[in-house]
Parts: sequence; structure tokens; C-alpha cells
Amino acid sequence: MTCTFSAETIEDTIAFHGHSCPGLAIGIRASELAINELGSPEAIEMVAVSETDMCGVDAIQFLTGCTYGKGNFLHRDYGKIAFSFYDRKSGKGFRALLNPAVRAGMDEELAALMGKQSDGSATQEDKSRVKELRALLQDRFMTIGLEEMFHVTPLTTDPPRGAKILESLTCDCCGESVMESRTRRFGGKTVCIPCFATMEQKI
Repeated sequence: MTCTFSAETIEDTIAFHGHSCPGLAIGIRASELAINELGSPEAIEMVAVSETDMCGVDAIQFLTGCTYGKGNFLHRDYGKIAFSFYDRKSGKGFRALLNPAVRAGMDEELAALMGKQSDGSATQEDKSRVKELRALLQDRFMTIGLEEMFHVTPLTTDPPRGAKILESLTCDCCGESVMESRTRRFGGKTVCIPCFATMEQKI
């Protein structure tokens, strides 16, 4: 099943991110899956949770309207290519984990070649092969069926609660304003996280 977003929408997504790449393609297909499963972002109250900070999160922000600034896109730094989507209105939600098999064994070769690029030992042939493999992966991600691309499991937990406006406190150390939920107490003082880290460090 080829991606159902229009060519124009895909080009707009690429322009938003700044370049076309396999990681962006993953986010495009995850967004497509979310819309297929939950409905149009205009019709529902969608919330997205990403377990990675790779290129695909830009596609999700652009295509679903879930953004960090609105508080309906959360990042959990687990290092997994997995995305959860919820509809706050219906309570329905699912988690989509990228199926490693969709990479069709290209990862090992690509990783080795990119390692050579990093240490400066890559030949022109190596560099050409990297471009070829990335193009092959991107094409595969954009054309494979969604049911093959992701392992999907329903979510039974409630969606993350909406963003709340919290009180701002003044750090007793640096004097800067800080959200109350991000403060620490140390030596009877209310301090921000960077100041706390400096005061509490063991070395």
C-alpha cells in the first residue's frame, strides 16, 4: 500500500523538515496510520507521544497538528522508534512500533558505510552506496503496507493530561524565573534544575 498522502502534502512535509530522508518517511507513515485509525486531526483531539527524537517527529507535527508547544505532543526519551496516538474525545489510542524487518537487512551495511564516512575512510563508491541504500529504504518505507511497517498494539491507559499553566517561582540561586514543577529544594532554598545540579554534584 503506497502512502496515501498527496505528493503536494509530502513535499510540504519535506520542506518543513528541511530534507527528505528515511527517518522522515517513518514519521509520514506513522501519521498516516494515526489518521487512518483515529480520524482526521481536525475532527478529533489528537495527542501524540514519541519515544524517539529522530527526523520523523517533524512529519508527525506537520501532518497531525500535534506540537510540543501546544502540549499535545510529548517526547519520552526511550530511544525506540515507537509512537503512540490518542484521541482525548473517545479515549481510543494505540502504539506503533517500527517493525525491524521492514529494513530488509539494509541496516548493517548502511551502518558500516556511515561509520566509514564518519572516520573519513569512505571511498567515493562507499558514499554513492550510502545514497543508494538511503533511497532504497525511503522508497520501501513509503510503499510498504502499514500493517507490515508497524507492530500496532491498542492502548488501555488514559491519554496524557492536557497542558496546565503553573506558577512561576524565582530561583534563589540565579534569580531566574522557573516553572514550579521544575524546581528543586536544597538547603532550604528553591532552585532551578541547572543550579541544583551545580550545588548537588559530588565531584
